[in-house]
This record gives sequence, C-alpha cells and structure tokens, in this order.
Amino acid sequence: MALVNHTKILEFLELVGRLKHIKRTGWILCDINDCETIAGHMYRMGLMTFLLTEENNPTKLDRFKCLEIALVHDLAECIVGDLTPHCGVPPDEKHRRETEAMKKIAELTGIAGDRMYNLYMEYESQSSPEANFAKDLDRYDMILQAFEYEKRENLPKHLEEFFTATYGKFKHPFIQDLAKELYRQREDFEKNALVNGKT
Repeated sequence: MALVNHTKILEFLELVGRLKHIKRTGWILCDINDCETIAGHMYRMGLMTFLLTEENNPTKLDRFKCLEIALVHDLAECIVGDLTPHCGVPPDEKHRRETEAMKKIAELTGIAGDRMYNLYMEYESQSSPEANFAKDLDRYDMILQAFEYEKRENLPKHLEEFFTATYGKFKHPFIQDLAKELYRQREDFEKNALVNGKT
C-alpha cells in the first residue's frame, strides 16, 4: 500500500487554487472587465452535468464521469495558463505544454493523479461520449458567458466571434436545445436594443 505524500498533495492543492484567480484569456483580450476565472468556468460546467436526466440522456452517458472530465479538462492551466489561438502558441506546442503540466499534477497526487491524467487525455482526444459531452459543455458555457457579458454591458452582438466559432458544433441533443434557447434570447435582446436606439 503506497504512502500518501501530504507535502505533494498540499502542493497540488495550491496549484489548483491558482485557478480560482486566473482570469480567462479570451475575455481579457476582449477587454471584458471583472471577467470569469478558469475555476468559475469549470464549476458551471460541472453543475451542468447534474442536468442530465433520464429524459434528456437517451445514450445513458455516465453523469459522474462527465462531471470528472469537466473538473479536470482545464486543470493544466494552473501551470501553463489559459492559452488561446491568439496567444501565438501553435496547437501542438499548447498540447505538449498542457500534457507535461498534467504529468506533473499526476505525479503529485499518485493514483488519484493517474485518474485525472487519463480523463484529461480522454477529453483531449475526444475518445468517449462523455468527453464529447464535456466539449459541448465547454463551448456552451463560453457562449452563455459571452451573452451574459453582452447583456451586462448592453452591447448586443459585441462578442459575436464566440458564437461564430461554436455554431453548428454542438452534438448532444440536450445542449443543442439549450443553444437554440440561448440564440433565441440573444436575438430578442438585440431586437429590444434596436427598438431602444442602442446598437
């Protein structure tokens, strides 16, 4: 039976704690004030897995596994930061950095880390239905957050690039339906803004 290294676990927890304070790069680049953190993004993704029910989960996704993937999919960013296509880092290099970071995280936490690493790689390779669903959650949370910022700043269509980047990419019927409702509310918001003379 392997001994638990409490020193390494504390280091892991401190690393993870960084995610509570690192703001998401995409919003910073769009000059969004008081924008969300990486941990905030993963938290809402995690909560969305609870919305899977018998009625909207016909393929019987493992809800707990979806939650686990949501909680680890951006974990490497506690070391490498939130790298976007606008950061000038090629995709292969981004993947290499994040994989190395996940290996370090796994080493700190032993068997628990092995589980986190495997789930992260599953998400990266999109090799399971649960990983596919987590990708849907990742994209949906992003456009939902974009819409919330548009409403907060009263700037319709201001963050259109995020919607353009994700349109037509949602795979799970439940998330597709949520996306349609979001699009509908966003159109209403734009129409109301035009009526009130704000564009």
